[in-house]
Amino acid sequence: MHKQEVTIYDVAREAKVSMATVSRVVNGNNNVRKETRDKVMEVIKRLHYQPNAVAQGLASKRTTTVGLVVPDLTNLYFAELSKGIDDIALLYKYNIIITSIENRLMKEDQAIQSLLNKQVDGVIYMSNRLSDETVEAFERTNTPVVLAGTKDSRVDLPSVTIDYKKADTEALNLMFNDGKKNLAMVVGDPDAVVNSDYRIPAYKQFLKDHNLSEEHIYTNIKDYSDGYNLYSQLVKDGIDGVIVTRDSSAVGILNSAIDAGANVPEDLEIVTASATQIASVVRPALTTIKQPLYDMGAVAMRMLTKLMNNEEVDDINIELPYELLKKQSTLNQ
Repeated sequence: MHKQEVTIYDVAREAKVSMATVSRVVNGNNNVRKETRDKVMEVIKRLHYQPNAVAQGLASKRTTTVGLVVPDLTNLYFAELSKGIDDIALLYKYNIIITSIENRLMKEDQAIQSLLNKQVDGVIYMSNRLSDETVEAFERTNTPVVLAGTKDSRVDLPSVTIDYKKADTEALNLMFNDGKKNLAMVVGDPDAVVNSDYRIPAYKQFLKDHNLSEEHIYTNIKDYSDGYNLYSQLVKDGIDGVIVTRDSSAVGILNSAIDAGANVPEDLEIVTASATQIASVVRPALTTIKQPLYDMGAVAMRMLTKLMNNEEVDDINIELPYELLKKQSTLNQ
């Protein structure tokens, strides 16, 4: 049975449930027993059923709508990425449906399925965390998907990023050359692929290459207050240089250090990894890895327009150039 020939009726018949039950499952409705949900999902996977490939020609009709999956609408990192996406979408006359998974009210795979059910022509996914279920959802669909500001080695999806390993290594080398020898890495979600597969390995490799035995990785530091509260632990651990993946957490560390009477950068150097506006408005201004966030979003959206129109794409895994902006939170400016 071909994927495009499978209907909701086929799934219901195979799973021995009603079509309403199948509809509730694919729409992420929680009013379905786990055993029933699992049975329906097994049939959906086995038959390669896609709700947006329903009969009556729906799958062949263009909606000129793109789905955007955002983990946190208040995070400046994703806001700047989204601006680039939105401008190119407007240029090519696409509408955008935004789905936020900030509060985990909807799992990532359910968010993807919800967008596909709305007949979107393509999806841009910006979350740094891809669950196994999300990867499976991407692999099942014929709808083009592009990752913006993230990548995942488990699935061959188009992506627009920077070279995270190279960027972090350059930042660590800057602090090392300033005489900082007890270097730390501060990350949000340690399971986020950018952290687990690129940033943390780059940090560990740097320590190994420079014969630095003390490894300090602080995880689940996700906002200003987390960073502020972490500073006392950094002092206890003798940290004299830190690379922080989230700008808000870096500002928390900076302000806590200043409140404690420390001197930044003499006592502690800080490099942050996103270069959102918050990194430049604080004093001392933060040295940062400047990611071209607007361009990353714009390039991701342009790539998606090509994929949606079956145009040739020369490179589906694009790494844009970054810049290490040396400001007042490091000695070497």
